[in-house]
Amino acid sequence: MNWSAHDAVAAHRDDGGAGELFGITELCREFGISLRAIRFYEDKGLLHPRRVNGTRVYTRRDRARLALILRAKAIGTPLAEIKHYLDLYGTHGEGRVQQMRYALQRTDAAIAELEAKRAHIDATLAELRVINETVRRSLADRR
Repeated sequence: MNWSAHDAVAAHRDDGGAGELFGITELCREFGISLRAIRFYEDKGLLHPRRVNGTRVYTRRDRARLALILRAKAIGTPLAEIKHYLDLYGTHGEGRVQQMRYALQRTDAAIAELEAKRAHIDATLAELRVINETVRRSLADRR
């Protein structure tokens, strides 16, 4: 019997139909990403789908991990840091406190770095405005 990914997922959902399992196509549609992107995250060890008759089947945990991966990528977090953060969680969530401490440390550092960059940008803008205004006045005086 040649099953589609949808058939494999449907056959292995819990009896209540609560949607505990997801196919790769479902996740791609939900998150607006390609099959290739999900496979890339698998290759990097960020996602670990089950295989049912050769079809990738994702759990709610995989779905949550994918959401975290995409959120972290959106703010510029390198994949190695994302993997480290996800690996801290542990098998049953025993590392959740370590995850929160790590997130706090990384966000504190990122906020400080961005605030320093913003201060530098503000100082540069102020200097450029002074130069701009000086040149405007000089040109106006020559007319």
